[in-house]
Amino acid sequence: MTVQTLFPTLLRHAEIGDETLRTSLEKVCWVLEDEDEAGNDWCDREGYDGYTSYASLDDLPERFPEIGELKALLDRVAEAFTRDLHWDMQDQALELNGLWVNILGESGTHSGHIHPGSVISGTYYVTIPEGAGDLKFEDPRLGFMMAAPQPEDDAPETARRFVYVCPKESHAIMWESWLRHEVMPNRSESPRLSISFNYALKHI
Repeated sequence: MTVQTLFPTLLRHAEIGDETLRTSLEKVCWVLEDEDEAGNDWCDREGYDGYTSYASLDDLPERFPEIGELKALLDRVAEAFTRDLHWDMQDQALELNGLWVNILGESGTHSGHIHPGSVISGTYYVTIPEGAGDLKFEDPRLGFMMAAPQPEDDAPETARRFVYVCPKESHAIMWESWLRHEVMPNRSESPRLSISFNYALKHI
C-alpha cells in the first residue's frame, strides 16, 4: 500500500541581497511614510493600521535605485520559481506589475486575500521585530472539504488546513497569486516593514 501526493502548493524562500541593501530599503520605507501624502490619506480613510504605498505609488523601482536593485534580484528569483512550478514559458515572460511598501504598527494586520490579475506574488521582509505577525497560508481546497474532520494536533505541515510562516529579514517568500494568505497581528511595539510585489505574464 502506498500514499501518493497530488497537487502540491509551493512556496519559494530566498535570501535577497545583503545587509547594506536591507538597511537602505528600510530608509526608503520611512522616507515614503513621511512624504507620501496620498498614501497616508488612503490609509486614514481605509483604517489601515500603519502605512502602505499600495494605492498611491506605482513607480517605486524608478524612483529609488535601492528598490530598482531589489526588483532586479526579485526578477531572478521569480524566474527560478517558474522552473520550480514547471511552467511552459516558451512564448511568455514574467513582468513585475506591482510593488509596494507596507509598514504595520502594533496590532496591525492584513486580512485574508488573494492577488487577482497576477501569477506570482510575494513579499520581501525589511524589518521583522520579535513578535511581528507571521504569514498565514490557507489550504486552497478548504471550501471543498465539507464534513472532513479537523487534522490532528500533531499533524505534519502537509496535512494542515493553515500553515504559519515566520518571516526573516532580508528574505523573500513567493507563491502563486491564487493562494489565499493573511498577515497575523503584529505583537511587537516596533513596526513591521515589508515590500510586497506581483508578477503577471506577458507574451514575447
